[in-house]
Amino acid sequence: MDVRSELSKATLFQNLELLAHQIVEGFISGIHKSPFHGFSAEFAEHKIYNPGQSTKHIDWKLFARTDRLYTKRFEDETNLRCHMILDNSASMYYPEVKEYSLDNLNKIGFGVLSIATLMQVLKKQRDAVGLSIYSDTYDFHASEKNSERHFQMLYSKLNEVAAYTTNTKETKTYTFLHQIAEKIHRRSLIFLFTDMFQTETEEEKLFEALRHLKYNKHSVVLFHLLDQEHELNFDFDNAPKRFVDVETGEQIDLYADSIKKAYSEKVKAYQNDLKLKCGQYNIKYVGVDIGSDFSQVLNSFMIERQKFA
Repeated sequence: MDVRSELSKATLFQNLELLAHQIVEGFISGIHKSPFHGFSAEFAEHKIYNPGQSTKHIDWKLFARTDRLYTKRFEDETNLRCHMILDNSASMYYPEVKEYSLDNLNKIGFGVLSIATLMQVLKKQRDAVGLSIYSDTYDFHASEKNSERHFQMLYSKLNEVAAYTTNTKETKTYTFLHQIAEKIHRRSLIFLFTDMFQTETEEEKLFEALRHLKYNKHSVVLFHLLDQEHELNFDFDNAPKRFVDVETGEQIDLYADSIKKAYSEKVKAYQNDLKLKCGQYNIKYVGVDIGSDFSQVLNSFMIERQKFA
């Protein structure tokens, strides 16, 4: 039996932790395709050696196999504090999905599984993980801990999110990012999973909230989740269609081809503006197509994890 295939068919991620484990194992198996060529399954128990550190704990056997220097981790070593933030607003439930699978995800499903997958890596590294979830309210907050009980509680909460069908609600992301920033007191690596949909008049407030997340010398990675085929390229057939704003409920009837060019240009301009602002605030911007696999998320994590000191 193909365990990964069976798990990926599990309705509403009932086996979320096991599925996340399989994704991590698959990533390790294919790691020769990534910038971490030669980095084997031991990656969760090692960290890259930095010049100037003591050579006492270098794993020379791993060096012989990979030609790279890594040091071993230990139970009593002080590790990373990481906080995950998940946008649970109505727009994150696009496109509509009846049953989740690895090949059939909407933005919220991709975000939930991305967080679960990163938690698998962080758990093996004995790092502390926290989680915040917001929609039209600040739905959930858990501070950073690394106990088994804490991880199981977070997986349970993520399962609830994946199983939830949202009502039409408008969300002001910047309001909750400010509140979350106030709750993260110790320096952490922060991952934000969101589609960043706001009205134009609220863009500045949103950028200010992102800057607030940098308070206290946190490192911030923004995973900008989009359905590239439809939300970025506006790839619909040219039959007349009714488009509905999932947060406001507003409707418009039109032919897709009549606005495709102008729409795509506007979305890409917003994306470029977002990248620029993130660069100004020293926030790592990662555009993610939810139709892709999870290697981009995991590679970004690996890079930022090593830079965080």
